[in-house]
Amino acid sequence: MRAVVFRSSDKPVEVEQVTLQGPGPHEVEVKIAAAGVCHSDLHVRRGDWDLPLPLVMGHEGSGIVTAVGKGVSHLREGDHVVLSWVAPCGNCRNCLLGREIRCEVAATTVALGGTLNDGTSRLSQGQDPVHHYLGTSAFAERAVVPASGALKIRKDAPLEQMSLVGCAVATGVGAVRNSAQVPPGATVAVIGCGGVGLSVIQGARMAQAERIVAVDIQDDKTDLATTFGATDTITATPDLDVPDALRSILPDGVDYAFDAIGHQRTSEQAIAMLAIGGCAVIVGIPPAGTRISIEPQHLVDLDQRVIGSNYGGIRPSRDIPWLVKEYMEERLLVDQLVSARRPLEEAEQSLHDLSNGSALRQLLVPQM
Repeated sequence: MRAVVFRSSDKPVEVEQVTLQGPGPHEVEVKIAAAGVCHSDLHVRRGDWDLPLPLVMGHEGSGIVTAVGKGVSHLREGDHVVLSWVAPCGNCRNCLLGREIRCEVAATTVALGGTLNDGTSRLSQGQDPVHHYLGTSAFAERAVVPASGALKIRKDAPLEQMSLVGCAVATGVGAVRNSAQVPPGATVAVIGCGGVGLSVIQGARMAQAERIVAVDIQDDKTDLATTFGATDTITATPDLDVPDALRSILPDGVDYAFDAIGHQRTSEQAIAMLAIGGCAVIVGIPPAGTRISIEPQHLVDLDQRVIGSNYGGIRPSRDIPWLVKEYMEERLLVDQLVSARRPLEEAEQSLHDLSNGSALRQLLVPQM
């Protein structure tokens, strides 16, 4: 099959022929309908993280089940699914406590080892193994994934767009709903209006936040943020003090500030925006080794918090079908996140366009 293979940050990613074995026990094979191009994929392309190579890229996808492994009873051929890059093992301490997002197998064996849950790969080229990315590898014609990472959705939902629910939308809305638990009437700031940031904004709208301030370096993205629910916008020019600009709108600061980018500067800006009792939520994933400066006395004196939000703290089996339902009932925007549909062969250009800010969420569609 055709798949986008990453070998080195010094070389462009290319579509190569890769062998995909059939699903093992508790696994399914999925024909990929579409895969979103995410900033996490850009981190991979840049070599920001230490991952086993070579690997097939992609972690945000959707498709149709084409084969079912032994022991799988909740899925069958023909089911439409959204892929979750956290596929809970169901047996570790965190899974048993209902904290599936912290699954120990997903965090170690899968994320660090480049395999599926059983510690092996279904991908190869000749005698050489090829690694999975986050147990998903959706930049391909087909993928074999743990059955717990393939979430059945209703067949009347548009399958290509629903791929974005598997990461950007779940991460953003979940950060508001699960991680921060934003209450009605709160004030919110969101730094970064890409796919995740816009999803945070609409998560805040759905939570009935009173004011939602969108921050981005591009006017077109802050303009789009108003469609998703922003009540106020700030265009972050190089010489602008963003926290000061925020306080010109909300003098007391905000109850919740979300960093949807994950840079040192934006994380520090989020903390500086907080009101008394406020909470800064780091959603965007920074390169390994990034450090930020915090004055602990301010956190104590002002009763403030800084928390992280991994994948929006979701429970995939609960939250992904719910998000699809919200979309179908016209309470959740997804179509507006899609800026382009492209073939697998344009993966490198898609990553370049994401890097320079000229694209929002692009879909790689294997069957174009």
